[in-house]
Amino acid sequence: MPFLADRLSNIKPSPTIAVTTKAQELKAAGRDVIGLGAGEPDFDTPQNIKDAAIKAINAGETKYTAVDGTPALKKAICAKFKRENGLSYTPQQITVGTGGKQVLYNALVATLNKGDEVIIPAPYWVSYPDMVALAEGTPVAVACGENNGFKLTPEALEAAITPKTKWLILNSPSNPTGAAYTKQELRALADVLLKHKHVWIMTDDMYEHLVYDDFQFATVAEVEPQLYGRTLTVNGVSKAYCMTGWRIGYAGGPVELIKAMATIQSQSTSNPSSVSQAAAVEALNGPQDFIPRNNQSFKQRRDLVVEMLNQAPGIRCPRPEGAFYVFPSCAGTIGKKTPDGKLIKTDEDFVTYLLEAEGVAVVQGSAFGLAPYFRISYATATEALRDACTRIQRACKALK
Repeated sequence: MPFLADRLSNIKPSPTIAVTTKAQELKAAGRDVIGLGAGEPDFDTPQNIKDAAIKAINAGETKYTAVDGTPALKKAICAKFKRENGLSYTPQQITVGTGGKQVLYNALVATLNKGDEVIIPAPYWVSYPDMVALAEGTPVAVACGENNGFKLTPEALEAAITPKTKWLILNSPSNPTGAAYTKQELRALADVLLKHKHVWIMTDDMYEHLVYDDFQFATVAEVEPQLYGRTLTVNGVSKAYCMTGWRIGYAGGPVELIKAMATIQSQSTSNPSSVSQAAAVEALNGPQDFIPRNNQSFKQRRDLVVEMLNQAPGIRCPRPEGAFYVFPSCAGTIGKKTPDGKLIKTDEDFVTYLLEAEGVAVVQGSAFGLAPYFRISYATATEALRDACTRIQRACKALK
């Protein structure tokens, strides 16, 4: 269409949302489909958080708030950063957006000029490169192979930095792989970043609380305080607090950057929902005991999925440290033929075959910048996961 903006050609619709939508359409048409594309907990929002929202509604807290967060929520976020990450922020250093995605987008739009480079370890969350492109920056994907646990090495970071580099985006635990950086690994990356004072760091810590097997989470400004002044530490309530639909993300960073992000937000969406902010205050300040209980379920599901996928011919599934995703290789299926004679040439061919043959909806690895893999979200009922993995095993055995 001739009146549409040129910038639209730089981006594509979210593949994860597309897979979920396709699965819902097939279900509505009567197909037996198990959707493993969506990255959201199947647990309900805890009752105390819902009660806080209802109380806010009944108290008339339904008006505009400050553009980038209420004083009460900013105070709760400051307390969270201090308590859990050892990071001291003032309320002036805190921004609240409509989900973590808006916070990341605001930061990129507020800081990137045409041609500025953003280093993005791959596999990456599908939205990072497109958000950079929309902000007229240049995404620089750095392949982080399975041999390095899908993690960025100091050598690869050093090689990717140029005079045009403005940001490094670091997501740990990772969507899509579940890989998480140890303190030692962050320390090694920090040593590189200390040498390149023009590079800022955006840490997406959304899955901070979803870690397993005694893994100790850390964030980069905590590991290296000298990087505090050029780090935006991003988080939110979506995943750990089962609040995906409430749309609250937040970040702590330098005052000048936070002010610039507020300016962007003031002319786009204005404040996040007042009711969601009241619920988020309770989430951060209230009881946290449900998180380890939920994690126990996630860990059991992870172990089930890893074990069953590794029994499927042609599939190899590493065991991730965190989040609620696995990122198995389907390299062993490439070059085989489906029962109806179609050749599997790519990971996209493989996930299409899974959906058509067995009604299992997953997302191809190429959407996340690394093939031939696929992502499964195990944030769904255990029996559905067992059924899905049985179907995947059956589909793989049927390949010739």
